[in-house]
Amino acid sequence: MSVEITTGPPEVRVPASTVATDTVATAEAVLSKRTGAPVRLTDTEDLGGSDRSVVLRVRIAESPFELPRTVVVKHYGECPPEARSDPFAHEAASCQLTTALPPEARVSPELIAHDATERLLVLEDLGRGSTLADVLFGEDPRAAERALLAWARALGRLHSTTAGCAADFDALMRRLGAKSWTDPVTDDIGTAVAELPELIAQLLDVATPPEMTERLQAASEQLGGRFQAFSPSDICPENSLVTGSSGVRFLDFEWGCVRDVAMDAAYLQYPFPSSWCSYALPENLAQSMLSTWRSEVAEVFPELDDDEVLLPRLFNAQLLWVWVSTWWYLPREGENDRPIDLHMPSPRRSTALVDRWRHLRLDARAADITEVAEFADKMIDALVDRFGAGALHLQPYPAFRAEQ
Repeated sequence: MSVEITTGPPEVRVPASTVATDTVATAEAVLSKRTGAPVRLTDTEDLGGSDRSVVLRVRIAESPFELPRTVVVKHYGECPPEARSDPFAHEAASCQLTTALPPEARVSPELIAHDATERLLVLEDLGRGSTLADVLFGEDPRAAERALLAWARALGRLHSTTAGCAADFDALMRRLGAKSWTDPVTDDIGTAVAELPELIAQLLDVATPPEMTERLQAASEQLGGRFQAFSPSDICPENSLVTGSSGVRFLDFEWGCVRDVAMDAAYLQYPFPSSWCSYALPENLAQSMLSTWRSEVAEVFPELDDDEVLLPRLFNAQLLWVWVSTWWYLPREGENDRPIDLHMPSPRRSTALVDRWRHLRLDARAADITEVAEFADKMIDALVDRFGAGALHLQPYPAFRAEQ
Protein backbone atom coordinates (compact mmCIF):
# COMPACT_ATOMS: atom_id res chain seq x y z
CA MET A 1 0.00 0.00 0.00
CA SER A 2 1.14 3.48 -0.69
CA VAL A 3 0.75 5.38 2.56
CA GLU A 4 3.99 6.60 4.07
CA ILE A 5 3.44 6.80 7.79
CA THR A 6 5.34 5.58 10.81
CA THR A 7 2.65 3.07 11.67
CA GLY A 8 0.29 1.97 8.96
CA PRO A 9 -1.03 -0.56 6.53
CA PRO A 10 1.18 -3.62 6.08
CA GLU A 11 4.19 -2.76 3.94
CA VAL A 12 6.89 -5.23 3.01
CA ARG A 13 10.01 -3.58 1.69
CA VAL A 14 11.59 -5.95 -0.81
CA PRO A 15 14.69 -5.01 -2.81
CA ALA A 16 13.55 -4.61 -6.42
CA SER A 17 15.09 -6.85 -9.05
CA THR A 18 18.14 -5.27 -10.61
CA VAL A 19 17.44 -3.53 -13.91
CA ALA A 20 14.90 -3.69 -16.72
CA THR A 21 17.22 -5.66 -19.00
CA ASP A 22 17.57 -8.43 -16.43
CA THR A 23 13.81 -8.54 -15.97
CA VAL A 24 13.24 -8.78 -19.74
CA ALA A 25 15.81 -11.58 -20.05
CA THR A 26 14.19 -13.48 -17.20
CA ALA A 27 10.73 -13.02 -18.73
CA GLU A 28 11.99 -14.32 -22.07
CA ALA A 29 13.34 -17.41 -20.34
CA VAL A 30 10.09 -18.00 -18.43
CA LEU A 31 7.95 -17.62 -21.57
CA SER A 32 10.32 -19.76 -23.64
CA LYS A 33 10.12 -22.51 -21.02
CA ARG A 34 6.32 -22.30 -21.00
CA THR A 35 5.96 -22.42 -24.80
CA GLY A 36 8.86 -24.77 -25.48
CA ALA A 37 10.37 -22.41 -28.05
CA PRO A 38 12.33 -19.12 -28.02
CA VAL A 39 10.38 -15.97 -27.20
CA ARG A 40 11.91 -12.53 -27.72
CA LEU A 41 10.64 -9.36 -26.05
CA THR A 42 11.25 -5.75 -27.07
CA ASP A 43 10.00 -2.14 -26.70
CA THR A 44 10.29 -2.07 -22.91
CA GLU A 45 8.17 0.51 -21.08
CA ASP A 46 8.63 1.14 -17.36
CA LEU A 47 5.24 1.18 -15.61
CA GLY A 48 6.58 2.44 -12.31
CA GLY A 49 6.89 -0.55 -10.05
CA SER A 50 8.05 0.00 -6.49
CA ASP A 51 10.91 -0.88 -4.19
CA ARG A 52 9.33 -4.35 -4.07
CA SER A 53 9.20 -5.04 -7.80
CA VAL A 54 9.97 -3.95 -11.34
CA VAL A 55 6.87 -3.61 -13.57
CA LEU A 56 7.28 -3.37 -17.34
CA ARG A 57 5.15 -3.42 -20.47
CA VAL A 58 6.89 -5.29 -23.28
CA ARG A 59 6.06 -6.24 -26.85
CA ILE A 60 6.39 -9.84 -27.98
CA ALA A 61 8.64 -9.51 -31.01
CA GLU A 62 9.17 -13.19 -31.70
CA SER A 63 7.21 -16.28 -30.72
CA PRO A 64 6.25 -19.44 -32.60
CA PHE A 65 2.92 -19.52 -30.75
CA GLU A 66 0.05 -17.10 -30.56
CA LEU A 67 0.64 -14.78 -27.61
CA PRO A 68 -0.76 -11.32 -26.94
CA ARG A 69 0.96 -8.48 -28.78
CA THR A 70 2.05 -6.93 -25.48
CA VAL A 71 2.23 -8.22 -21.91
CA VAL A 72 3.02 -6.82 -18.49
CA VAL A 73 5.95 -8.32 -16.59
CA LYS A 74 6.23 -8.01 -12.82
CA HIS A 75 9.52 -9.12 -11.28
CA TYR A 76 9.90 -9.28 -7.52
CA GLY A 77 13.07 -9.10 -5.49
CA GLU A 78 13.74 -11.47 -2.62
CA CYS A 79 11.40 -11.42 0.34
CA PRO A 80 13.38 -10.70 3.53
CA PRO A 81 13.20 -13.36 6.25
CA GLU A 82 11.67 -10.93 8.74
CA ALA A 83 8.71 -10.07 6.46
CA ARG A 84 5.39 -11.30 7.83
CA SER A 85 4.12 -12.27 4.35
CA ASP A 86 5.40 -12.54 0.79
CA PRO A 87 3.74 -10.18 -1.72
CA PHE A 88 4.90 -12.32 -4.67
CA ALA A 89 3.14 -15.38 -3.28
CA HIS A 90 -0.04 -13.42 -2.56
CA GLU A 91 -0.09 -12.01 -6.09
CA ALA A 92 0.82 -15.25 -7.85
CA ALA A 93 -1.84 -17.23 -5.96
CA SER A 94 -4.41 -14.48 -6.49
CA CYS A 95 -3.78 -14.33 -10.23
CA GLN A 96 -3.97 -18.13 -10.54
CA LEU A 97 -7.28 -18.11 -8.69
CA THR A 98 -8.87 -15.32 -10.75
CA THR A 99 -7.50 -16.58 -14.07
CA ALA A 100 -9.35 -19.85 -13.48
CA LEU A 101 -12.65 -17.93 -13.56
CA PRO A 102 -14.65 -17.80 -16.82
CA PRO A 103 -13.40 -14.92 -19.01
CA GLU A 104 -16.76 -13.12 -18.81
CA ALA A 105 -16.56 -13.12 -14.99
CA ARG A 106 -12.92 -12.09 -14.72
CA VAL A 107 -12.24 -8.63 -13.28
CA SER A 108 -8.44 -8.95 -13.16
CA PRO A 109 -5.62 -9.48 -15.66
CA GLU A 110 -5.11 -13.01 -16.91
CA LEU A 111 -1.98 -14.77 -15.66
CA ILE A 112 -0.05 -15.88 -18.76
CA ALA A 113 3.00 -17.37 -17.03
CA HIS A 114 4.81 -17.30 -13.72
CA ASP A 115 7.92 -18.72 -12.12
CA ALA A 116 8.21 -19.02 -8.36
CA THR A 117 11.99 -19.49 -8.44
CA GLU A 118 12.52 -16.35 -10.53
CA ARG A 119 9.70 -14.55 -8.64
CA LEU A 120 8.26 -13.31 -11.92
CA LEU A 121 4.74 -12.93 -13.33
CA VAL A 122 3.70 -12.39 -16.95
CA LEU A 123 0.25 -10.81 -17.06
CA GLU A 124 -2.32 -9.73 -19.59
CA ASP A 125 -1.83 -6.11 -20.66
CA LEU A 126 -5.10 -4.33 -19.92
CA GLY A 127 -4.00 -1.27 -21.90
CA ARG A 128 -3.51 2.39 -21.16
CA GLY A 129 -6.90 3.30 -19.76
CA SER A 130 -7.46 5.63 -16.86
CA THR A 131 -7.39 4.40 -13.30
CA LEU A 132 -10.28 5.20 -11.00
CA ALA A 133 -7.97 7.71 -9.31
CA ASP A 134 -7.47 9.49 -12.66
CA VAL A 135 -11.23 9.77 -13.11
CA LEU A 136 -11.88 10.96 -9.54
CA PHE A 137 -9.22 13.62 -9.96
CA GLY A 138 -10.61 14.66 -13.34
CA GLU A 139 -13.29 17.23 -14.13
CA ASP A 140 -16.29 15.12 -15.18
CA PRO A 141 -18.64 14.29 -12.29
CA ARG A 142 -20.82 12.00 -14.47
CA ALA A 143 -17.79 9.99 -15.57
CA ALA A 144 -16.66 9.73 -11.94
CA GLU A 145 -20.09 8.52 -10.83
CA ARG A 146 -20.24 5.91 -13.60
CA ALA A 147 -16.73 4.71 -12.75
CA LEU A 148 -17.55 4.34 -9.05
CA LEU A 149 -20.69 2.35 -9.80
CA ALA A 150 -18.71 0.17 -12.22
CA TRP A 151 -16.11 -0.32 -9.48
CA ALA A 152 -18.82 -1.45 -7.05
CA ARG A 153 -20.26 -3.83 -9.65
CA ALA A 154 -16.82 -5.31 -10.38
CA LEU A 155 -16.19 -5.83 -6.67
CA GLY A 156 -19.54 -7.57 -6.26
CA ARG A 157 -18.86 -9.78 -9.27
CA LEU A 158 -15.47 -10.73 -7.85
CA HIS A 159 -17.04 -11.67 -4.53
CA SER A 160 -19.87 -13.64 -6.13
CA THR A 161 -17.55 -15.64 -8.40
CA THR A 162 -15.01 -16.48 -5.67
CA ALA A 163 -17.35 -17.21 -2.76
CA GLY A 164 -16.23 -20.30 -0.88
CA CYS A 165 -12.75 -20.32 -2.44
CA ALA A 166 -10.75 -20.36 0.82
CA ALA A 167 -9.52 -23.95 0.44
CA ASP A 168 -8.42 -23.36 -3.15
CA PHE A 169 -6.58 -20.16 -2.25
CA ASP A 170 -4.87 -21.79 0.72
CA ALA A 171 -3.70 -24.65 -1.50
CA LEU A 172 -2.28 -22.23 -4.07
CA MET A 173 -0.43 -20.32 -1.36
CA ARG A 174 1.01 -23.50 0.17
CA ARG A 175 2.20 -24.62 -3.26
CA LEU A 176 4.16 -21.37 -3.47
CA GLY A 177 5.72 -21.99 -0.05
CA ALA A 178 4.06 -18.90 1.38
CA LYS A 179 4.46 -17.94 5.01
CA SER A 180 1.04 -16.33 5.22
CA TRP A 181 -2.26 -16.48 3.38
CA THR A 182 -4.37 -14.49 5.81
CA ASP A 183 -5.76 -11.00 5.42
CA PRO A 184 -2.75 -8.74 6.11
CA VAL A 185 -5.03 -6.09 7.61
CA THR A 186 -6.32 -8.53 10.22
CA ASP A 187 -3.04 -8.42 12.14
CA ASP A 188 -3.16 -4.63 12.20
CA ILE A 189 -6.75 -4.67 13.42
CA GLY A 190 -5.75 -6.94 16.29
CA THR A 191 -2.85 -4.67 17.19
CA ALA A 192 -5.04 -1.57 16.93
CA VAL A 193 -7.71 -3.05 19.21
CA ALA A 194 -5.00 -3.74 21.79
CA GLU A 195 -2.92 -0.56 21.46
CA LEU A 196 -5.14 2.31 20.33
CA PRO A 197 -6.91 2.86 23.69
CA GLU A 198 -3.61 3.70 25.38
CA LEU A 199 -2.52 5.82 22.41
CA ILE A 200 -5.64 8.00 22.30
CA ALA A 201 -5.54 8.33 26.08
CA GLN A 202 -2.00 9.74 25.79
CA LEU A 203 -2.49 11.89 22.69
CA LEU A 204 -6.13 12.97 22.92
CA ASP A 205 -7.01 12.45 26.59
CA VAL A 206 -9.90 10.17 25.59
CA ALA A 207 -10.65 7.09 27.66
CA THR A 208 -12.01 4.00 25.89
CA PRO A 209 -14.95 2.56 27.87
CA PRO A 210 -15.25 -1.23 28.31
CA GLU A 211 -18.35 -1.24 26.09
CA MET A 212 -16.28 -0.02 23.13
CA THR A 213 -13.61 -2.66 23.70
CA GLU A 214 -16.26 -5.38 23.87
CA ARG A 215 -17.90 -4.18 20.65
CA LEU A 216 -14.53 -4.06 18.87
CA GLN A 217 -13.70 -7.60 19.96
CA ALA A 218 -17.11 -8.80 18.79
CA ALA A 219 -16.63 -7.04 15.45
CA SER A 220 -13.20 -8.66 15.05
CA GLU A 221 -14.76 -12.11 15.45
CA GLN A 222 -16.82 -11.39 12.33
CA LEU A 223 -13.64 -11.48 10.23
CA GLY A 224 -13.74 -15.26 10.35
CA GLY A 225 -17.43 -15.46 9.51
CA ARG A 226 -19.14 -17.43 6.76
CA PHE A 227 -19.56 -14.68 4.15
CA GLN A 228 -16.06 -15.14 2.75
CA ALA A 229 -14.73 -14.47 -0.73
CA PHE A 230 -11.51 -13.43 -2.42
CA SER A 231 -10.39 -9.83 -1.95
CA PRO A 232 -7.50 -7.97 -3.61
CA SER A 233 -7.26 -6.31 -0.17
CA ASP A 234 -5.70 -3.14 -1.59
CA ILE A 235 -8.67 -2.19 -3.80
CA CYS A 236 -7.73 1.47 -4.01
CA PRO A 237 -8.46 3.85 -6.91
CA GLU A 238 -4.93 3.68 -8.32
CA ASN A 239 -5.24 -0.13 -8.48
CA SER A 240 -8.54 -0.07 -10.37
CA LEU A 241 -8.44 0.34 -14.16
CA VAL A 242 -11.50 1.83 -15.86
CA THR A 243 -11.90 0.18 -19.26
CA GLY A 244 -14.37 1.02 -21.99
CA SER A 245 -15.76 -2.44 -22.66
CA SER A 246 -14.97 -4.55 -19.59
CA GLY A 247 -15.91 -2.20 -16.78
CA VAL A 248 -13.42 -1.87 -13.93
CA ARG A 249 -10.54 -4.33 -13.67
CA PHE A 250 -8.50 -4.70 -10.48
CA LEU A 251 -4.70 -4.59 -10.47
CA ASP A 252 -2.04 -5.39 -7.88
CA PHE A 253 -2.83 -8.40 -5.69
CA GLU A 254 0.22 -8.21 -3.42
CA TRP A 255 -2.07 -8.54 -0.41
CA GLY A 256 -4.73 -10.75 -2.01
CA CYS A 257 -6.57 -12.87 0.54
CA VAL A 258 -9.89 -14.44 1.45
CA ARG A 259 -11.91 -12.45 3.96
CA ASP A 260 -15.39 -11.35 4.99
CA VAL A 261 -16.98 -9.47 2.10
CA ALA A 262 -18.22 -6.78 4.49
CA MET A 263 -14.64 -5.55 4.90
CA ASP A 264 -14.58 -4.66 1.20
CA ALA A 265 -18.16 -3.41 1.15
CA ALA A 266 -17.20 -0.90 3.84
CA TYR A 267 -14.87 0.65 1.25
CA LEU A 268 -18.08 1.78 -0.46
CA GLN A 269 -19.24 3.65 2.63
CA TYR A 270 -15.93 5.04 3.89
CA PRO A 271 -14.09 5.70 0.64
CA PHE A 272 -10.86 3.70 0.43
CA PRO A 273 -9.84 3.88 4.11
CA SER A 274 -6.36 2.39 3.56
CA SER A 275 -5.49 4.64 0.60
CA TRP A 276 -4.02 8.10 0.12
CA CYS A 277 -7.00 8.70 -2.20
CA SER A 278 -9.65 9.17 0.47
CA TYR A 279 -11.93 12.16 -0.08
CA ALA A 280 -15.65 12.72 0.41
CA LEU A 281 -18.34 11.36 -1.90
CA PRO A 282 -21.54 13.15 -2.90
CA GLU A 283 -24.54 12.42 -0.75
CA ASN A 284 -26.36 9.20 -1.71
CA LEU A 285 -23.60 7.97 -4.07
CA ALA A 286 -22.19 5.63 -1.43
CA GLN A 287 -25.64 4.11 -1.02
CA SER A 288 -25.97 3.64 -4.77
CA MET A 289 -22.57 1.91 -4.82
CA LEU A 290 -23.63 -0.37 -1.97
CA SER A 291 -26.85 -1.28 -3.78
CA THR A 292 -24.88 -2.08 -6.93
CA TRP A 293 -22.46 -4.32 -5.03
CA ARG A 294 -25.32 -5.97 -3.19
CA SER A 295 -27.16 -6.85 -6.40
CA GLU A 296 -24.15 -8.94 -7.42
CA VAL A 297 -23.35 -10.71 -4.13
CA ALA A 298 -26.99 -11.53 -3.37
CA GLU A 299 -26.76 -14.23 -6.05
CA VAL A 300 -24.43 -16.31 -3.86
CA PHE A 301 -25.19 -14.82 -0.44
CA PRO A 302 -28.97 -14.24 -0.57
CA GLU A 303 -28.99 -13.54 3.19
CA LEU A 304 -27.08 -10.30 2.53
CA ASP A 305 -30.11 -8.97 0.70
CA ASP A 306 -31.73 -8.73 4.13
CA ASP A 307 -30.93 -5.47 5.95
CA GLU A 308 -31.10 -7.24 9.29
CA VAL A 309 -28.21 -9.46 8.19
CA LEU A 310 -26.09 -7.06 6.12
CA LEU A 311 -26.29 -3.77 8.02
CA PRO A 312 -24.95 -5.02 11.38
CA ARG A 313 -22.06 -6.76 9.59
CA LEU A 314 -21.38 -3.65 7.54
CA PHE A 315 -21.40 -1.49 10.65
CA ASN A 316 -18.90 -3.81 12.34
CA ALA A 317 -16.60 -3.59 9.31
CA GLN A 318 -16.88 0.19 9.27
CA LEU A 319 -16.05 0.32 12.97
CA LEU A 320 -12.93 -1.80 12.39
CA TRP A 321 -11.79 0.37 9.46
CA VAL A 322 -12.22 3.56 11.50
CA TRP A 323 -10.39 2.03 14.43
CA VAL A 324 -7.43 0.64 12.48
CA SER A 325 -7.08 3.76 10.30
CA THR A 326 -7.01 5.87 13.46
CA TRP A 327 -4.15 3.68 14.67
CA TRP A 328 -2.43 4.10 11.29
CA TYR A 329 -2.88 7.82 10.78
CA LEU A 330 -3.13 9.52 14.17
CA PRO A 331 0.02 11.70 14.40
CA ARG A 332 2.22 10.50 17.24
CA GLU A 333 3.97 12.77 19.70
CA GLY A 334 6.40 14.98 17.76
CA GLU A 335 4.86 14.16 14.35
CA ASN A 336 3.27 16.75 12.11
CA ASP A 337 -0.31 16.47 10.94
CA ARG A 338 0.73 15.99 7.34
CA PRO A 339 -1.08 14.49 4.34
CA ILE A 340 -1.68 10.74 4.31
CA ASP A 341 0.89 10.47 1.51
CA LEU A 342 3.48 13.20 1.02
CA HIS A 343 3.86 12.42 -2.69
CA MET A 344 0.18 12.28 -3.64
CA PRO A 345 -2.71 14.79 -3.40
CA SER A 346 -3.95 13.42 -0.09
CA PRO A 347 -6.07 14.98 2.65
CA ARG A 348 -4.46 15.63 5.99
CA ARG A 349 -4.60 12.72 8.37
CA SER A 350 -6.62 14.59 10.99
CA THR A 351 -9.20 15.66 8.38
CA ALA A 352 -9.66 12.12 7.09
CA LEU A 353 -10.02 10.79 10.64
CA VAL A 354 -12.58 13.38 11.73
CA ASP A 355 -14.68 12.58 8.66
CA ARG A 356 -14.58 8.84 9.40
CA TRP A 357 -15.53 9.28 13.03
CA ARG A 358 -18.33 11.64 11.99
CA HIS A 359 -19.74 9.06 9.55
CA LEU A 360 -19.41 6.38 12.21
CA ARG A 361 -21.33 8.56 14.66
CA LEU A 362 -24.18 9.02 12.16
CA ASP A 363 -24.32 5.28 11.45
CA ALA A 364 -24.22 4.45 15.16
CA ARG A 365 -27.08 6.83 15.89
CA ALA A 366 -29.13 5.39 13.03
CA ALA A 367 -28.56 1.89 14.42
CA ASP A 368 -29.19 3.04 18.00
CA ILE A 369 -25.72 1.93 19.11
CA THR A 370 -25.32 4.52 21.85
CA GLU A 371 -21.88 3.58 23.16
CA VAL A 372 -20.27 3.99 19.73
CA ALA A 373 -22.09 7.26 18.97
CA GLU A 374 -21.03 8.77 22.30
CA PHE A 375 -17.44 7.62 21.91
CA ALA A 376 -17.33 9.01 18.34
CA ASP A 377 -18.50 12.37 19.72
CA LYS A 378 -15.56 12.43 22.11
CA MET A 379 -13.09 11.45 19.38
CA ILE A 380 -14.32 14.18 17.03
CA ASP A 381 -14.11 16.85 19.75
CA ALA A 382 -10.63 15.70 20.79
CA LEU A 383 -9.30 15.63 17.21
CA VAL A 384 -10.65 19.11 16.48
CA ASP A 385 -9.25 20.44 19.78
CA ARG A 386 -5.81 19.13 18.90
CA PHE A 387 -5.66 19.83 15.17
CA GLY A 388 -7.99 22.79 14.72
CA ALA A 389 -11.34 23.48 13.07
CA GLY A 390 -9.80 22.86 9.63
CA ALA A 391 -10.00 19.16 10.39
CA LEU A 392 -13.79 19.40 10.11
CA HIS A 393 -13.85 19.94 6.35
CA LEU A 394 -12.94 17.01 4.12
CA GLN A 395 -13.29 18.08 0.50
CA PRO A 396 -15.00 15.89 -2.08
CA TYR A 397 -13.00 14.30 -4.88
CA PRO A 398 -11.99 16.96 -7.44
CA ALA A 399 -14.41 15.57 -10.04
CA PHE A 400 -17.32 16.48 -7.76
CA ARG A 401 -16.12 19.86 -6.49
CA ALA A 402 -17.60 21.85 -9.37
CA GLU A 403 -21.04 20.69 -8.28
CA GLN A 404 -20.76 22.37 -4.90
